[in-house]
Amino acid sequence: MNLAIFASGNGSNFSAIIKAIKKGRIKAGSVLLVCDKPDARVIRRAQKAKVGVILVRREDFAGRADFEAAIIRRLKSYKIDLIALAGFMRMLSPDFVRKYCNRIINIHPSLLPAFKGSHAIKDALDAAAHFTGVTVHFVDEEMDHGPVILQREVRIAKKDTLVSLEKRIHSVEHKLYPQAIRLFSEGKIKIKGRKVEISNP
Repeated sequence: MNLAIFASGNGSNFSAIIKAIKKGRIKAGSVLLVCDKPDARVIRRAQKAKVGVILVRREDFAGRADFEAAIIRRLKSYKIDLIALAGFMRMLSPDFVRKYCNRIINIHPSLLPAFKGSHAIKDALDAAAHFTGVTVHFVDEEMDHGPVILQREVRIAKKDTLVSLEKRIHSVEHKLYPQAIRLFSEGKIKIKGRKVEISNP
């Protein structure tokens, strides 16, 4: 399996995935980082891990179609089988998603469909929810919506702050995302309609 990890920021999930690959938990051939921010910390993480980096800045293109076309050309040259979104701060177009149907996954810090969007952890705290969690799901044409692969619950304590809850959620993410990628690489994930079936996890 050839893997592309899309990220725009710190890259802690990127590092968790790379660590799992290096420990042999995920069997991967080519691995590369696709990033749209030249100052993102994830680029330094990739360089340290000796992972190839494709930097594609949105401002270098007239429109989103040209921007995505440039990414797709590079993905094809690496024969990418799976795209893992790990803090990539751009919505992919429906055309892009259709080209890689059931081959794009995302991680989200809530138990979807609860608390969609970019402030999911804060929204759970503001709602005084008793629990939230982490979801790994296939990407479809709607935001935070595709078929769920794995979920884990995270309890919210009365003393939790945004910082403390984020820390515990990220800890779960760093285990759950590599697990989902491993299942995909081993051919253990099947999609039937909106449902995901996992064989021999």
